[in-house]
Amino acid sequence: MGERRLKCIPLRNVAIVGGIITNIDIKRSFSIKAAELAFEEDNGYVFVVCQVDGAVVRPEFSDMYRVGTLVKIIERFSMPGGVTKLMVKSEKNCPMIDFDYEDGMYHAVITDEELYTSSEEKLEILKNMCGEVTEELFRESPRYPMEISKELSRETDEDVRLNKLAQYVFSVDNQQYIEYFDRIERYEYVVAKIRDELNVISVEKSVEDAISNKMQNVNRDYILREQKKAIEEELGDSLEDDELGVFRKKIDTLNVSDDLKKKFLKEVDKLGKIHPSSADYFIVYNYIEYVLELPWNTYKDDRDDIKEVQRILDEDHYGLEKVKERIIEYLAVRKLTNGNNKGTILCLVGPPGVGKTSIAKSIARALDKEYIQMSLGGIHDEAEIRGHRRTYVGAMPGRIISSMHNAKTSNPLFLLDEIDKVYNDMKGDPSSALLEVLDPVQNVKFRDNYLEVPYDLSKVMFIATANNLSTIKQPLLDRMEIIEMGGYTEYEKLNIAKKYLIRKQMLDSGVDNITFSDGALLEIIRNYTREAGVRNLEREIGNVCRKAARKIVEGGVTSFKITQSNVAKYLGIPKFTDSEIENGVGVCTGLAWTGAGGDTLSIEVSAIDGKGELVLTGHLGDVMKESARTALSVVRSRASEFGIDKTFFEKHDIHIHVPEGATPKDGPSAGITMTTAIMSAVTGRAIVKGLAMTGEITLRGNVLGIGGLKEKSLAAHRLGVKKIVVPKDNIKDIDEIPNIVKNSIEFIPVGTIDQVFNVSYGV
Repeated sequence: MGERRLKCIPLRNVAIVGGIITNIDIKRSFSIKAAELAFEEDNGYVFVVCQVDGAVVRPEFSDMYRVGTLVKIIERFSMPGGVTKLMVKSEKNCPMIDFDYEDGMYHAVITDEELYTSSEEKLEILKNMCGEVTEELFRESPRYPMEISKELSRETDEDVRLNKLAQYVFSVDNQQYIEYFDRIERYEYVVAKIRDELNVISVEKSVEDAISNKMQNVNRDYILREQKKAIEEELGDSLEDDELGVFRKKIDTLNVSDDLKKKFLKEVDKLGKIHPSSADYFIVYNYIEYVLELPWNTYKDDRDDIKEVQRILDEDHYGLEKVKERIIEYLAVRKLTNGNNKGTILCLVGPPGVGKTSIAKSIARALDKEYIQMSLGGIHDEAEIRGHRRTYVGAMPGRIISSMHNAKTSNPLFLLDEIDKVYNDMKGDPSSALLEVLDPVQNVKFRDNYLEVPYDLSKVMFIATANNLSTIKQPLLDRMEIIEMGGYTEYEKLNIAKKYLIRKQMLDSGVDNITFSDGALLEIIRNYTREAGVRNLEREIGNVCRKAARKIVEGGVTSFKITQSNVAKYLGIPKFTDSEIENGVGVCTGLAWTGAGGDTLSIEVSAIDGKGELVLTGHLGDVMKESARTALSVVRSRASEFGIDKTFFEKHDIHIHVPEGATPKDGPSAGITMTTAIMSAVTGRAIVKGLAMTGEITLRGNVLGIGGLKEKSLAAHRLGVKKIVVPKDNIKDIDEIPNIVKNSIEFIPVGTIDQVFNVSYGV
């Protein structure tokens, strides 16, 4: 018995018995290298051994089993994904006494230990026993083809024949098997496994016999029931008192077309032919019961008093005039058309916390409609919208039909919340399924896979909400009427807090003796919450109310008055501070739009000695990187006009940085801001204070229009900006900006970068 040192391939969750030809897939670089060198240097011989834990990437000796297999590589194949497939012939199982990593691959020291037998007499008995149980296994179970039996009978080497039996016929723990070096132990292990398999086969046969006998009884019961039904019909006995009769009566009273009634009656007839103990019986029964409970052309009278609707909307929400106006228009059209107008599909778009969901609830209350809310955030399975076909186990309707089922009316208000967060994957595209739901022409005959019949959604008033239109697919966006809900001004937030938020939080906290001064609310708005909506404002007010509730319970204090001077006592140090925007040499303030509303960002530029490179930092997206390159080209094209040396850009690097580098930034509106900052850094001219700007730039210096001007203006107003440079194409959008913002900020429309320079530093 000698020792050999061979190249080694660690395997994950695979152990190989000796004497067979099999395939091995390897992917790790050290395994591929060992296979290549073994094929070239060692006549293809390599040692393979299984890891104890397949998750270990770089195993040590302690991570490996101590018995592996000596194999010879016959062929190598390169597969997609960096996988190499090896066809190997296993020689024998050997113990491993050492394992190390050297020259970029593993090596193993093995011993050529042979199988041994302690008792020849016992071995012969086990061989005969193994032959008998193997023959019984192939005779009793069709799972094991006779070709395997013939292959085993042709094998002359007894050890190889036993290995093949263990490998091919049934599932064994290969690692446990190859660690038996006594032939008697291997035979005992295999015989025990075959006997276990024979026991399983015996149980399966007894179960099959029981099922067969039960099916015979079911068929007998079905024949007897049919005979009984025929006798009762011949005698004139009424069958309308059973469940099938109840279903037929309900179908007869449904307000649906004759074709639908025929379809449902056909399902009832099918149910009558199925035995109640059959699984199909419950599938058909549940289907009939479900469709009969759906609201088929069952309508609830809406409130059509326009003045009352206006009063309720004003009572529930401050501002939002555009949304309220659209609802009143819908009601007016509905009244003039006697309710025949197509279902209105509105999409409320705006930052979080501006009241998109709450205005939908208010609309339902104003119109006296049933309210359904369906959150679409994270949906990626088309079956969530269209449902499953009844052929699938556990099939159910989609969430649209399920919601209609719960509404009990055919004309509810249906809120599709977070429609911009619908995704698609291998399970389908929910956005495409929503096209049929939201198209006023198609939703008259919406088809759910579970119902298998058209359902009318045209009288449903759909309202969708979204934070960002860019993530909604264009065909779906085309079906909806977009109503933008921008952020609120400080004055609007103040009124919302006084009219709604304080009362709600006091009620939730159980406090009824606390007052907020206007100064306190403005302090919270300015220094504790900087947001487009009022969600964080409500949280901070609730925080104050909870602290007051605690003091009341502890005793000693009965009433509270929150003023500007004592807000910090309840809310701690202010989260934000009022600071002027930092314009100067090479520093310019831009305006940005995000899913949470408008925001300001400071763009810093520095010209330093270098080789004419452009350095960009601040986690910028591809669009902003392109804007930076364009801005630099525009500045270089105007170098002579500003007295800049021609060699300046060859000897200096231009470094553009947008602070808060951990926050990703992208968008097509930072072009003129970057151009102005670069020109300021190169010429040394300071940008005037109190100025912000937004707009994209072309190579020829033209200023392009942007989106989200209202949100950007609100953000600038919060920071005390006095002037905003905007593209002249956006003059029309200024009308949408609240008067309090327009009265405090001067909007300067520009068409070229030269006009921007004139405003920025009086060039």
